[in-house]
Amino acid sequence: MGGSDNLPVGPGIAGFIAVFLLALALWFLLRNMNARLRRMAYRERDRVEHERQEHQKQAQPDGFTSGEGRDAPTEPHSPINGPVDGSSPDGRGPAPRA
Repeated sequence: MGGSDNLPVGPGIAGFIAVFLLALALWFLLRNMNARLRRMAYRERDRVEHERQEHQKQAQPDGFTSGEGRDAPTEPHSPINGPVDGSSPDGRGPAPRA
């Protein structure tokens, strides 16, 4: 009972393999998440571009390329809340939230 056998105790090869597999799984998860976030950003950019093009088509139904010669305003406005794009009615920045 009084032996002083100092045996090295450590995780060994099983611990190394476990940590390696966890690191590998984390790498694959982060790679997948990055790809999904990138795809989501591209979709959002495409959606905004499509909405902008649709807005231009609706704002220029008579074929004019500039705002000259038309009586209608170039920016859409809501009769209650002001501009639809979120800017303030006077055009000096974002509208305050209610």
